[in-house]
Amino acid sequence: MSTIMFAESSESRRVRPVSSSLLLERLKGLHPKAIDLSLHRVERLLATLGHPERRLPPVVHVAGTNGKGSLIAFLRAIAESLGLRAHTYTSPHLVSFHERIVLAGKEGPAQISEEMLVDCLSRVEAANDGAPITQFEITTAAAFLAFSEVPADILLLETGMGGRLDATNVLERPRVTAITPVSIDHVGFLGNTLASIASEKAGILKPGVPCIVGRQEADALAVIKDKAAAVGAPLHVFGRDFEVFERDRRLIFHSATRQINLPLPCLEGAHQIDNAGTAIAIASMLFGEALTVDALEDGVAKAKWPARLQRLNNGGLDAYVGEQTEVLLDGGHNTAGGAALAKHLDVLNARDPREVHLIWGMMDTKDAPSVIESFKGRCSRVYAVPIPDEENAFNATDLAAIAQREGFDAVPTRGLAHALLLSQAAMREPGRVLIFGSLYLAGHVLRVHAGPASSGDLQRTSFQQLTERERKACL
Repeated sequence: MSTIMFAESSESRRVRPVSSSLLLERLKGLHPKAIDLSLHRVERLLATLGHPERRLPPVVHVAGTNGKGSLIAFLRAIAESLGLRAHTYTSPHLVSFHERIVLAGKEGPAQISEEMLVDCLSRVEAANDGAPITQFEITTAAAFLAFSEVPADILLLETGMGGRLDATNVLERPRVTAITPVSIDHVGFLGNTLASIASEKAGILKPGVPCIVGRQEADALAVIKDKAAAVGAPLHVFGRDFEVFERDRRLIFHSATRQINLPLPCLEGAHQIDNAGTAIAIASMLFGEALTVDALEDGVAKAKWPARLQRLNNGGLDAYVGEQTEVLLDGGHNTAGGAALAKHLDVLNARDPREVHLIWGMMDTKDAPSVIESFKGRCSRVYAVPIPDEENAFNATDLAAIAQREGFDAVPTRGLAHALLLSQAAMREPGRVLIFGSLYLAGHVLRVHAGPASSGDLQRTSFQQLTERERKACL
């Protein structure tokens, strides 16, 4: 992007009406020619802005591969059940960028307003003055501005891709750090072994700052322990210092100081029991004796996090599925995520046996064969879909071919509506459809589900209202 755009004064940019989407698109043009993971760009920008990262409420800094967002959702719900105000920073967003920055308020938490987002983005753009910087780095600086200017009792801060050189890792002393399960992902930036990825995630450890470590593979845990010993960070480790499990349809948490029996989390899946348990361990350290069983029960029951085994009904997708069909959406996009989803299908099938179809879309930077492999023997058919407006997504033909090579009955489709209609036509009776493979796909699905149902010229309120001719026309 031409640097002429940045020759105008910061004042002219501030007063000109502009949307956050336009600003975000403009900021993409500042991206370095090659990503060299480092902190120098964001540190320079934050210094120019007067160090907003030093004026934040107490921070819980969360790294890991899977479960970061769910962990933060549990923590926020627990904190709010105690009457505390919590900011949250998560990524990526599903439908709107505003989802990433949630601010505490007198009336409860809310996504950052358009007005405030535009203001913060404009200020960081002016302070950056056209220097190369990644969009995540510059938007993290904008988030720190917002968090520093709105009162809160706690900030729940999720890393982006890594840890050690992540833009969020400029904090000198968070109150607590946490590392959720580490698995293989982002190998182009973090390394292609569990140990190398764990080393990057453990880069958020700070001297004297306690770290709560979720369930880990042995190789990852060994690296985290070594890093903690090197920097002097006390560890509280899943399976050693605390544990959580399901018994008699209840969540059981044990530590040296607490023995708690709670309802199961509202978020589905055995992995969410682990996430809830790690959140309880963090909350116990943060709030001590002020943490009541009532607050934990309320928080675990009320936590919400979209596109995590989310059941979709009463929306735009109703035009493409039968009334009794169960549709689930999950953003799982790596090996561990696929394994967790496949395991949960077994749980669902034990309770309510149904034919299972998968609707699958993925970015081509991911290890698609390892993601789909866990579903062997657990589904009848795979429908591969493209992800709209994503240049780096697998096309449906190539993705279907990957599934076929792994032994699945798989077909390419034109898109979400086409895949759902093909699935319904093939099911002998109402079954179960799991849509998964990418958070970008999940965002597209949620946008479709929130809007009017349509597929080409098709415009109806429910699948049952389609004539046989209309259904065939969509296939």
